[in-house]
Amino acid sequence: MNANSTLLYVHDPMCSWCYGFKPVLNLLTERLKDKLKIKYLLGGLAADTDKPMSIDMQKQIKMNWSRIEQSIPGTQFNYDFWDQNTPKRSTYPSCRAVIAAKKQSIYNESLMIDAIQNAYYLTAQDPSSYQVLNTLAKEIKLDINQFEFDLHSDKINNELLQQISLCRKIGADSFPSLYIIKNETYHPIVLDYNNADIILEHIKDFF
Repeated sequence: MNANSTLLYVHDPMCSWCYGFKPVLNLLTERLKDKLKIKYLLGGLAADTDKPMSIDMQKQIKMNWSRIEQSIPGTQFNYDFWDQNTPKRSTYPSCRAVIAAKKQSIYNESLMIDAIQNAYYLTAQDPSSYQVLNTLAKEIKLDINQFEFDLHSDKINNELLQQISLCRKIGADSFPSLYIIKNETYHPIVLDYNNADIILEHIKDFF
């Protein structure tokens, strides 16, 4: 494989299928770290809103969580989230939090994604809340003043909008998605939520 090529991971930190995909993603990262560059791209699942999520949407997401638990052995969700919060269909704040964390250090990108997923899916916290995001930033030891400034800045919001625009341009309309970038062309890669080897074999076809 060519170290000049890139594996693009299209995701949203509050996407439940992305959460389920995390163990396979970790395996891919470990096996490809010396062979390919790996880059994350935010898809922006749900735009900013202060409106409470509809009951129908809540039921749909709960069913989705159950389907993921059945499809990806070992994946767990804390359903207390729905009783302990007033959920909003808004993931842009958490997306901006990922960009703001990465601004301080590229290593903080994955730390923030993990923190958001753990808060949302395991400890029933709502990452659409800026208060929750600030708490997570402190937990992963970011410069909190810088983080809060960046989180609400036009620069970070514009970066998110640019990433979302690129997702649409390349046809990445579902999350997670994987692409190989080779010779400035984006090639979609097959996904398997339980077997990294299937994905690795498909990646090898491009080299």
